[in-house]
Amino acid sequence: MFYQAITPTLTRFMTFEPEESPEAFANVWEGWLPLIREGEEVIFVARLRDSKQFVGMGGVHNLHQQKPELGIWVKENLHGNGYGREIVHAMAKWASERYHPPYFIYPVAEQNTPSRRIAESLGGTVQGRRENIKYDCVVYHVPAITG
Repeated sequence: MFYQAITPTLTRFMTFEPEESPEAFANVWEGWLPLIREGEEVIFVARLRDSKQFVGMGGVHNLHQQKPELGIWVKENLHGNGYGREIVHAMAKWASERYHPPYFIYPVAEQNTPSRRIAESLGGTVQGRRENIKYDCVVYHVPAITG
């Protein structure tokens, strides 16, 4: 389903590289399962409502901490349609209702203007930087969604 969507150009602003095969990628997502079982993170698969076409994935990480972290990616051919913002907003709303954090951590590649716009459209502000070997990373604090 989503293995084919993980391309080198998509992952240029992500912390990982594409795996060489679906079997190799299975090792990656199977590594998420213990964290999901422990309630430490939740992974969402986004699809279009009518056609059920795969759009992307999002995650809320570090749920046992006071300030959970949000992360997303959207298939390249669907960039520019507002799906990223919709996914991040939905995840933040979901987690705000259940975990009541003061805000979310949202790390973004400094050069990734569309992802930065997502954070800013949700009231996020840059609060620091994070070490990353692939790109310069800024860290947004995105307010929890209430009401």
